[in-house]
Amino acid sequence: MRKLFSLMLVLVAAFTVGAVDVFAQEAEASSGGFGFQVMKENFIDGGWVFMSFVLLCLILGLAFCIERIITLNIATTNTDKLLNRIEGRLADGDVDGAMEVAKSTPGPTASILYEGLRNSGKGPEAVEKAIVQYGSVQMGLLEKGLVWISLFIAIAPMLGFMGTVIGMIGAFNDIAEAGDLSPSVVATGIKVALLTTVFGLIVAIILQIFYNYIVSKIDGIVNRMEDASIGLVDVMERNNIFK
Repeated sequence: MRKLFSLMLVLVAAFTVGAVDVFAQEAEASSGGFGFQVMKENFIDGGWVFMSFVLLCLILGLAFCIERIITLNIATTNTDKLLNRIEGRLADGDVDGAMEVAKSTPGPTASILYEGLRNSGKGPEAVEKAIVQYGSVQMGLLEKGLVWISLFIAIAPMLGFMGTVIGMIGAFNDIAEAGDLSPSVVATGIKVALLTTVFGLIVAIILQIFYNYIVSKIDGIVNRMEDASIGLVDVMERNNIFK
């Protein structure tokens, strides 16, 4: 898992830098004036310290998002097909064969069904208890990494707003030193404030979209897990596994 996340981090960093370069080149070709150099200047003008942290939030957040999406796609199982295969073994009284089917199938749903089958000799109450307990464990594994994505979603705009405050403080300092309220005096500080806020909000919006998709993906997997768990107990009762 650590190797996968490290790989995702490198790929996302490379993709982010490459995407920015391509976007800047296309924008420069279409507008004739807005290019990578201008974006780099805006990045620096926004205060490279805070802008670097905002960019780091984007890279790390996307790495966690991509890792979760890949993991959840692998964890997605056709529960109806799995239950039919298990029922086919249970119809022949082959509990061990049903356990082998569940064990050989990847994903949290198959793992929960395996735990239920493993406790089939203890009665339906034991099966349901094992499913509930192991389901909690699998739920925690599915939600692994979401807290970090939430953290980056919260931190990115905070860093932007902090840059805004610092930019406004700089603008007021310039006014105090110059003793004049002309636009040229405060333009630099206000520009810093606007740039840091915009970039911080953009990062938060991007990560929030991915976060909501991941949460909906987890909800779908959990619903299928619950349906499969209920279906397993029914299948076991139909095939007289509980004696």
